Order: sequence, then structure tokens, then C-alpha cells
Amino acid sequence: MCIRYVCCILLMLFCLRTWTQEATVSGHVSSEGQAIPFANINLKNTKIGSATDESGNYSLNNVDAGTYTLIASIMGYAPFEQRISIVKNQQLVFDIEMAPVAENLDEMVVTGTLKAVSRSESPVPVEVYSPTFLKQNPTANIFEALQNVNGVRPQINCNVCNTGDIHINGLEGPYTLVLIDGMPIVSGLGTVYGLMGIPNSLIEQIEIVKGPASSLYGSEAVGGLINIITKNNLEAPDFAADTFLTGWGEYNLDVGAKIDVGKKANVLLGLNYFNFDQLVDNNGDNFTDLTIQDRISVFQKWGFQRKDNRIFSLAGRYFYEDRWGGELQWTPEFRGGDEIYGESIYTSRWEVLGKYQLPLEEKVLFSFSYNDHSQNSVYGDTPYLADQRIGFAQMTWDKKVGRHDLLLGTSLRYNFYNDNTPATPLADEVWIPSLFLQDEVALANKHSLLVGLRYDYDNRHGAIYTPRTAYRFKITDNDILRLNAGTGFRVVNLFTEDHAALTGARDVIVTEALEPERSVNMNLNYLKKIYGSNGTFASLDASAFYTRFSNAILPDYDTNPNQIIYDNLDGFSESKGISANLDVVFPSGFKFLLGATFQDVSQTENSIKTRQILTESYTGTWNLGYTFQNLKLTVDYTGNLYGPMRLPTLGETDPRSDYSPLWSIQNVQFTYKGLKDMEIYGGIKNLLDWTPNRGNPFIIARANDPFDREVVFDSNGIPVATPNNPNALTFDPSYVYGPNQGIRGFLGLRYRIN
Repeated sequence: MCIRYVCCILLMLFCLRTWTQEATVSGHVSSEGQAIPFANINLKNTKIGSATDESGNYSLNNVDAGTYTLIASIMGYAPFEQRISIVKNQQLVFDIEMAPVAENLDEMVVTGTLKAVSRSESPVPVEVYSPTFLKQNPTANIFEALQNVNGVRPQINCNVCNTGDIHINGLEGPYTLVLIDGMPIVSGLGTVYGLMGIPNSLIEQIEIVKGPASSLYGSEAVGGLINIITKNNLEAPDFAADTFLTGWGEYNLDVGAKIDVGKKANVLLGLNYFNFDQLVDNNGDNFTDLTIQDRISVFQKWGFQRKDNRIFSLAGRYFYEDRWGGELQWTPEFRGGDEIYGESIYTSRWEVLGKYQLPLEEKVLFSFSYNDHSQNSVYGDTPYLADQRIGFAQMTWDKKVGRHDLLLGTSLRYNFYNDNTPATPLADEVWIPSLFLQDEVALANKHSLLVGLRYDYDNRHGAIYTPRTAYRFKITDNDILRLNAGTGFRVVNLFTEDHAALTGARDVIVTEALEPERSVNMNLNYLKKIYGSNGTFASLDASAFYTRFSNAILPDYDTNPNQIIYDNLDGFSESKGISANLDVVFPSGFKFLLGATFQDVSQTENSIKTRQILTESYTGTWNLGYTFQNLKLTVDYTGNLYGPMRLPTLGETDPRSDYSPLWSIQNVQFTYKGLKDMEIYGGIKNLLDWTPNRGNPFIIARANDPFDREVVFDSNGIPVATPNNPNALTFDPSYVYGPNQGIRGFLGLRYRIN
């Protein structure tokens, strides 16, 4: 009888507890579509708590009715807090979106030393940008996305064909080496297109080194490098799609998928498609403001599981683009003729790259890449037909001996280039073998020194030595000082690197056999991290840089306004300045990244110092973001600011301004994340509706006479003033320093299945 009473009482108590506390709170914790495992979840000022499982799911059981503050926390993400109300018997489903903090970018980097190390431990300062950064201002390619990176500027080189390159710290695009997964497959002809057509869904991060890297990556890494790292096959989503449309009619589609092939292999598939087919002429010069483009890129990356987690991956990409710009009446039937002016470029390119770790006890890695690039283009009635093939193979041995962290490597590079210009009477074919050694020495608890030397042999120029050194002083755990120095060596191919040499009516003059450029670089970097007691995190990353070139080859627009003269500078050119980034994340979810660069880029010849053309004196960038958790809405405000730069006018009679004004491109985006596996985003680009024709009578000189039929020249080939050409100008589309696109809206959709 007693046992029965006891059982009844226990049953009643259990029922009572179930009646009063059977409410539950459950959901999924993620960031940017990625589940966050093992995050701490609890109700503030209670003992109710849990942790997410491996899939990012959580559940809080037996919660009394009432109002609580739900808290989520984990290293690398801003703390999450949200007030929630619970009623009796409610089964509340509450998904949590956490924001990565700046400190989360202290992840593994490989670009600075060819070794995977944490960003703070690298003796070489490396800036890291995640896909989140790219999403804050969605663009059709990485080339445009880099406009919001401090000290990095996409430069449009042609008003008609809209091709361009990347400037780092004021240095011209050819001084920047672009890598994909550490392989230097983007150079020469491919420099213009290498940052296009890579699906954003397959990008793990972008690493940028501003400064010397020639001892590891060869002669082209004179001023800096950009390494696009694709996702590891195990970390990529099962499926991802991102598509958007702008008010101008630009359409972009990114699709990525992961497919398991058996038990020990999987493959990443990526597709990027971009199309723009609208004739837009807002500045009224009868020329397209933006080139017509039809582009497709297909990417594939295989990953194989091996014993002891040894590396084996194989990737390939195919890229095709048809683009043209010119007079609005141009059609393909006018291609290459002198009736209607147009610049048309057909580009076909394929790449393959891979990494294989040898089955040895020692860490020996074999890497290789090969690409074939074919370009069929015409600039008015000037054809430019070019082919380029680059092969690259590299073996590295990574070994630690006591306090020494050694990297020994050898590589072989094959370059083939041929075109139809007088500058290339015979195909240029060269093999460049290389040896390099790097040693990072732990001098003391807080001090490390990296020294490196690279040897290249180019049969055109003989032996090439590029030394490098880097010193790292870890003042405290949150204060790091770095000093880097090195040299550079670069062989120039004018037509693959500077399309201004082909566009317009200026004559291209090469006055001598061009010698290789040589440089000396230095960079001083200071990193400061600040942790606030309320959860605020801030980091300050500041640098001072200096690069000096001898034998510099820069286009001379000044000696004769109707010519572009190329020769080795009889003197020196230099780039010097300071740069700083301030990254702050508040517990509320508000975050901002501010950057500024002040630089002086000039050339000195015959004791006369001249400011370099198309190089701004200062820049500013900003990225501000805030998430309204209750609305599941994120607002991003991004922008940049450029100080005046000297522009390539056609002499004293040219009415266009010799210097650009202070100008800015600003954007705002709204992203709604309240739908399962889906994001809807939209906003406005170029809020200020700025275009470079402001304050100028025209941008393209003699746009009404692109073949100079009505231009009168004197006996020396100099144009003279006439009633229909009062300023004595010739056709010139090289006066360009910013995009011609004004204000426009955009709307997009992202879908992701993990």
C-alpha cells in the first residue's frame, strides 16, 4: 500500500512538472550558411543551457513560461543575445545567426611563407578576406570586389573595352602576381581576366600580401600578390547558388556543388555566368559606357582521401568571354574594319592545377599548373592575335630542425608567347629553372627572423638572385611588429600588360631594347588587438612601405601627346606611403572596417621628379554592417574615396582636366535571412551617381571621328587646329580613371544546402 501511495505521489509530481515546464526552445546555429558546432547556448541568469551538436542544432528543455535573454557564444564569433518570450507548452523554434568577428580572420594563411601558419604567427603580414567580405557588396567578379580593400584599386585601362588591372600601393597592375590556390597561373594575357569567372561559393578566402614576395613566387611578385584560395572539398556546401540582376541589365549567376565519388574522392563543381547586352550611353558620346559582355567559366576540383591525410587535389577551369565596346552602331560585321569603331575581344582560356604530397615521412609537396590562353581581338582596325601558354612545376620540402623552420624548393616555369605585333617578330619561348631556400629562425621567445634567397636562370638575362628577409617581434600576445625587405626582377611584355598601347590613335613608340626592371622593397607593419570587457573587439593594422625601381618601364604620355613612348627610365621610380586598417566588432552585432592609404608614387629622370599618371595620392575605404536580429535583416554600407590623380591628357590644348577630382563610389545593401537555406538581398550601387564625365566636356577625345579622318597633321605628324578640331586633338579613349556606371539598383537571391 505504501509503495502504491509513493508511486501515485511521484506520478502526480511528474505530471505537475510536465504541465508547468514542458516548453522547449530549439533551433539551428549558423554563420553565413555554415553550421556552428559546439556553441554554448543558455538562458541568461538561469541554469538552463546546452551546446550545439556537430550539425549546429540545440535544444533547451523544461523551460518555464516567461521572458528570457537567449545567449549564444563561441570563440571567433560576436556574442549573440536576444530577448524571447515563452508560453506554456510552447515548442519554440529559434534559429541563431552569428556574426564572425575580426579575430576570426586570424586563421591559417599560406601565402606569406608557402606554409600553413596562423595569421598572427606569420612573419609576413597577410591580409585575409572571407566570402562574407565579398557578399557585403556583391559583384560579378573578384576584380570589382577588391575596390573595397584598402590600398588595392581595380584600375580600368580603357574607356572602350573596359579591361583593367589591380594596383597595390600605387604600383601598376603588372607588379601584382595573382595566384589560384598558390599557383601562378594568372599573368601576361591572363592578368586582365584571371580575377573573373571564379564562383564566389567556392572561395574559401582571399589572401593579399602588400610588398616583396619574389624570393618565393618569382619575378612577377615585385609589388605584392593576391592568392585566391578555393574551398577544401570537405568544407564546401553540398549545393550553393547566387544570382543577381542590376538596373542596368547585368545578370550574374554563381552555382557550386559537391559530389561524392566513391568513399575516398569527391568533386567540387562551379559555374559562373555573366551577361550584359544593353547599349548604354548616358554621357552622350555615342560610345558604350560599359562593354557588352557574355562570359562563362566552369570550375572543377577533385579531392582524394589518402593515408595520414596526405594532400592530393586536382582542379581545372575553362573560361570563355565575348566582349565588345565602341560606337553604338557597331555590330560584328564591322569587326576589324574602319567604318564603325569598335573594340572586340574573344578570349578562350583553360587551366589545370594540382597538389600531391609524396608518400614519405618527410613533408614533400609537388605542385603543378598549366594554362593555355588564346585571344582574338581587334581595336578599331588594328588586330591583336595572341597566344600564351604557361607551365609551372614546383617541389617543396618542409622541415623543422631545432629552432629552424626550413623550406627548400625547386621549380621550373615554361613561358610561351606569340602575337601578330611588330614587337614580336618571333614567338617568345623560355624555360626558367629556379631554386629557393627559406629559413625561419626562432631567435627568442618573442623574436623570429626569416631569411630567403631565390635563384632563377633566364637565358635572356642570365642568373637572377632575389633575396628576402622578414623580422617578427611579438611585443605582447596582442602587439606584433614586422619588418620585411626584398628585391624584385621583372621582364616586361607591353601588349599583354598594357591595353592602352593598342586602343585609340596614339602611336606606340619603343625607343630601345627594354631591359628587365629591378626593385628594392621594404615594409614595416604593426598589428594591435584590443579586447574590451564588454565583448568589443578591435584590431589596428598599420604599415609603412617603400619600393624603388631601376630600369622602370612606364608609358610616357607627356613627351608627345600623340604617342605612347616606352623605354627604360634613365633614373628611378618609387612608391612610398603609409596605410592603416581599423576593424571593430561590438557585442550588439554592429561592425565596421575603416581603411586609409596615403602614398607618393613618382619617377625621377634628369633630376626632375614627376608624379606617376593614374595614381591617387590617398584613398579611403569603409565597410559598415549591422544585423537586426529580430527582423533577420542585415544592412551593409560600403564605399571608397580616391584623392586626385594625374591624368593622360593630349597636351595644353586638351580641355579635359589634368587631374581627377576627389571622387567616391558608395553602396548600400539589405539582406534578409529569415527563410530556410535562403537569403534575399538587394540595394543600390553608386549612391552618389558619380561618373568621370562630371566636370569634363568629354571623356573620349574625338569620339565623333575615331579613325582621325578629319584630323589635319603637320609635317612632323603633330595635329593642328582646324574649325572642326579647334583643340588639335586625336581620338583618345585612354583618359579613364573610374567606372562609367552611375547609380543602379540590384536584387539577388542566395540558396545553400550544407
